[in-house]
Order: sequence, then C-alpha cells, then structure tokens
Amino acid sequence: MKKTYKDYIILNKNLIIAFLVAITISAIVAQILSEKENYINSSLTVVVDFIVFYSTFSALFILDNRKKYRLDSEKLDTQRLKKDLIKIISSLGVAEIVYTTTRWFLQFHFLNLDYEAYQASTIAHIISTALYMIVVNVSVKITRLYKNGT
Repeated sequence: MKKTYKDYIILNKNLIIAFLVAITISAIVAQILSEKENYINSSLTVVVDFIVFYSTFSALFILDNRKKYRLDSEKLDTQRLKKDLIKIISSLGVAEIVYTTTRWFLQFHFLNLDYEAYQASTIAHIISTALYMIVVNVSVKITRLYKNGT
C-alpha cells in the first residue's frame, strides 16, 4: 500500500477512535447535566467533548508517529515535526470550527425538541463528526500533509 494512503488511514483511525471515546463521555455528561438549561448542557458537553477528543487524539497521534520524527541519530527532527504540526493544526482547526458550531446548535436544537440529553448529544455528535471528517480530509489534502510520504 502506498505510504500516503497508509498515513491517511492511520490519521482517520485515530480520529474515529478519539470520536468514539468522546461520544461516549459526552453522552454521559449530557445526561448528568440533563436538569440544566439546554444552552448550559450544550455548552458544557461541547467543552468536555473537546477535551476528551483532543486528549485521546493527541495520545494516539504520538503513539503512531513517535518514530516518524526521529533522525538516524535518534534526535528529534524538530524541523519536520514543526512543519507537520502546523499543517495538522490548521487542518484540524478549520474542521473544529465547523464541528463545534454544528454540534452545539444541533444538540441545543434536539434538547429543545425534548430529546433525552444523551440522545441529543449522540445524534449531534454523529452528524458533526461526519462533517468534521470531510473537512479534515479535504484540509489535509490541501495542506499537503502527506505529500511525497512526508
């Protein structure tokens, strides 16, 4: 398999695992906060989701790429790491704006329709995740994160 495709698969695997962890924790938090006002429930659930997602994603990304940024001398290739971090942060950042906005409004909307809090969180999360994945993959392609196997 071409290295570029393998890199995309690893990135998407990490994103999906991070989303599965975040969706579970977010649904629990949403249900715990179900007695709060809908805007408070939506806001706090999105914050928890953000923290859980990025903590999980960061850990997985580091595990999968720890050798990629090592030179033959075992020193850290800071130039390459810095360049790739800028590309991935910009790709994730653009997608995060779409995700956070969509997720907050959808969860708020479903709560106003009297969905159970965990259901509103889960449905909003799934729809927002689909949009996020599209935006991330397009952004990664535009920033050429995996150009020439780098």
